[in-house]
Amino acid sequence: MAEKLKFVLEYEIRSSPKILYSFISEPNGLAQWFSDDVRVRDHVYNFIWDDGEEQKAKLLSFKENKLVKFHWVDDEPYTYFELEIVKDELTNDVALLVTDFALEENLKDRQLIWNIQIEGLLSVIGA
Repeated sequence: MAEKLKFVLEYEIRSSPKILYSFISEPNGLAQWFSDDVRVRDHVYNFIWDDGEEQKAKLLSFKENKLVKFHWVDDEPYTYFELEIVKDELTNDVALLVTDFALEENLKDRQLIWNIQIEGLLSVIGA
Protein backbone atom coordinates (compact mmCIF):
# COMPACT_ATOMS: atom_id res chain seq x y z
CA MET A 1 0.00 0.00 0.00
CA ALA A 2 1.31 3.44 -0.92
CA GLU A 3 2.28 5.71 1.93
CA LYS A 4 0.43 8.98 2.41
CA LEU A 5 2.40 12.21 2.42
CA LYS A 6 1.98 14.79 5.14
CA PHE A 7 1.33 18.35 4.00
CA VAL A 8 0.70 21.66 5.73
CA LEU A 9 -1.26 24.61 4.34
CA GLU A 10 -1.39 28.07 5.89
CA TYR A 11 -4.29 30.50 5.57
CA GLU A 12 -4.49 34.04 6.89
CA ILE A 13 -7.74 34.48 8.80
CA ARG A 14 -9.06 37.86 9.90
CA SER A 15 -10.62 36.68 13.14
CA SER A 16 -9.83 36.36 16.79
CA PRO A 17 -8.48 32.95 17.86
CA LYS A 18 -11.50 32.47 20.15
CA ILE A 19 -14.05 32.98 17.37
CA LEU A 20 -12.04 30.91 14.91
CA TYR A 21 -11.72 28.09 17.44
CA SER A 22 -15.50 27.80 17.72
CA PHE A 23 -15.67 27.28 13.94
CA ILE A 24 -13.05 24.51 13.95
CA SER A 25 -14.11 22.66 17.09
CA GLU A 26 -17.85 22.97 17.71
CA PRO A 27 -20.44 21.00 15.72
CA ASN A 28 -22.46 24.12 14.87
CA GLY A 29 -19.35 25.96 13.69
CA LEU A 30 -18.08 23.03 11.60
CA ALA A 31 -21.53 22.58 10.03
CA GLN A 32 -21.32 26.10 8.63
CA TRP A 33 -18.26 25.43 6.46
CA PHE A 34 -16.81 21.93 6.72
CA SER A 35 -19.83 19.70 6.17
CA ASP A 36 -23.58 20.13 6.08
CA ASP A 37 -24.24 18.61 9.50
CA VAL A 38 -22.07 17.46 12.39
CA ARG A 39 -23.03 15.21 15.27
CA VAL A 40 -20.75 14.35 18.17
CA ARG A 41 -20.86 11.43 20.55
CA ASP A 42 -18.03 10.24 22.81
CA HIS A 43 -15.43 12.39 21.00
CA VAL A 44 -16.41 10.94 17.61
CA TYR A 45 -17.57 13.55 15.12
CA ASN A 46 -19.96 12.34 12.42
CA PHE A 47 -19.63 14.67 9.42
CA ILE A 48 -22.65 14.50 7.12
CA TRP A 49 -22.95 16.00 3.64
CA ASP A 50 -26.14 16.76 1.69
CA ASP A 51 -25.28 14.08 -0.89
CA GLY A 52 -25.70 11.44 1.85
CA GLU A 53 -22.00 10.85 2.42
CA GLU A 54 -20.93 10.45 6.05
CA GLN A 55 -17.49 10.23 7.59
CA LYS A 56 -16.56 9.73 11.21
CA ALA A 57 -13.51 11.28 12.82
CA LYS A 58 -12.27 10.73 16.35
CA LEU A 59 -11.09 13.81 18.21
CA LEU A 60 -7.50 12.93 19.15
CA SER A 61 -6.56 16.12 20.96
CA PHE A 62 -7.42 19.77 21.38
CA LYS A 63 -6.10 22.90 23.01
CA GLU A 64 -8.71 25.56 23.59
CA ASN A 65 -8.40 28.51 21.21
CA LYS A 66 -5.35 26.81 19.65
CA LEU A 67 -5.93 23.50 17.84
CA VAL A 68 -8.03 20.42 17.14
CA LYS A 69 -6.67 17.14 15.83
CA PHE A 70 -8.87 14.42 14.28
CA HIS A 71 -8.36 10.95 12.84
CA TRP A 72 -10.74 9.65 10.16
CA VAL A 73 -12.04 6.38 11.63
CA ASP A 74 -11.81 4.52 8.29
CA ASP A 75 -8.33 5.82 7.36
CA GLU A 76 -4.82 4.56 7.95
CA PRO A 77 -3.94 4.43 11.65
CA TYR A 78 -1.12 6.99 11.58
CA THR A 79 -2.84 9.74 9.64
CA TYR A 80 -4.78 12.67 11.01
CA PHE A 81 -5.89 16.14 10.12
CA GLU A 82 -5.15 19.06 12.37
CA LEU A 83 -6.41 22.63 12.42
CA GLU A 84 -4.06 24.90 14.36
CA ILE A 85 -4.54 28.58 15.11
CA VAL A 86 -1.32 30.58 15.12
CA LYS A 87 -1.20 34.20 16.25
CA ASP A 88 1.82 36.37 15.49
CA GLU A 89 2.64 38.18 18.72
CA LEU A 90 4.15 41.19 16.94
CA THR A 91 1.50 41.85 14.30
CA ASN A 92 -1.47 40.06 15.92
CA ASP A 93 -2.11 38.39 12.55
CA VAL A 94 -3.99 35.11 12.85
CA ALA A 95 -3.35 32.12 10.60
CA LEU A 96 -4.91 28.69 10.37
CA LEU A 97 -2.48 25.85 9.70
CA VAL A 98 -4.06 22.76 8.17
CA THR A 99 -2.07 19.54 8.45
CA ASP A 100 -3.35 16.56 6.48
CA PHE A 101 -2.19 13.47 4.59
CA ALA A 102 -2.76 12.33 0.99
CA LEU A 103 -1.39 9.88 -1.51
CA GLU A 104 1.07 11.54 -3.87
CA GLU A 105 -1.31 11.21 -6.82
CA ASN A 106 -4.13 12.84 -4.79
CA LEU A 107 -2.05 15.58 -3.16
CA LYS A 108 -3.06 18.46 -5.44
CA ASP A 109 -6.74 17.47 -5.28
CA ARG A 110 -6.64 17.28 -1.48
CA GLN A 111 -4.99 20.71 -1.28
CA LEU A 112 -7.65 22.11 -3.63
CA ILE A 113 -10.40 20.68 -1.43
CA TRP A 114 -8.87 22.43 1.60
CA ASN A 115 -8.61 25.69 -0.36
CA ILE A 116 -12.32 25.48 -1.20
CA GLN A 117 -13.25 24.54 2.37
CA ILE A 118 -11.26 27.45 3.83
CA GLU A 119 -12.91 29.84 1.33
CA GLY A 120 -16.20 28.73 2.86
CA LEU A 121 -14.84 29.32 6.36
CA LEU A 122 -13.66 32.81 5.41
CA SER A 123 -17.09 33.58 3.95
CA VAL A 124 -18.90 32.42 7.10
CA ILE A 125 -16.58 34.35 9.42
CA GLY A 126 -16.75 37.39 7.16
CA ALA A 127 -12.96 37.61 6.98
